[in-house]
Amino acid sequence: MGISVYTVYEPPDAPADRLDRAESHVLIKEGFSWAAALLAPFWLLAHGMWIVLAGYVVAVIVIQVALALLGLGQLGSLLMVALHVLVGFEADVLRRWTLERKGWRMIGSVVGRSMAECERRFFNAWLKDEPYIRADALSAHGGSLPLAGAAERRQGRWRFPLTRGS
Repeated sequence: MGISVYTVYEPPDAPADRLDRAESHVLIKEGFSWAAALLAPFWLLAHGMWIVLAGYVVAVIVIQVALALLGLGQLGSLLMVALHVLVGFEADVLRRWTLERKGWRMIGSVVGRSMAECERRFFNAWLKDEPYIRADALSAHGGSLPLAGAAERRQGRWRFPLTRGS
């Protein structure tokens, strides 16, 4: 078993809680994808890559029409295999491009022997540096803590801090 490299992406509107946020991350394996090469249109559909799928369909149509016009129909199978191999080699690039286009951002990369090891390594390093709740989610005032008079919920009960003069 060789070494694998993964890039880690976070969605644009990730949850505030670090554990929920960790659940929303996507790890993309670098390198050739057999699934993408063997089942290109289905793989593209499964990953929601609509623009890339449209480009794939256009490429297939252009190849078939060009070969029919040139009378080289026997090359169709060979060119389709070449197209699928190209999709397999570029699958990680296409997937990263699609995520970035949707507003996802790359937050890191990790190396390991398996996906499980890479996930463990990434989250061990990432979770210790992340606050339990992101600062921008604490209040509507851009990350400041609630001011006096705000209610807190503790152990199932509402607690109202005492204000001066009451």
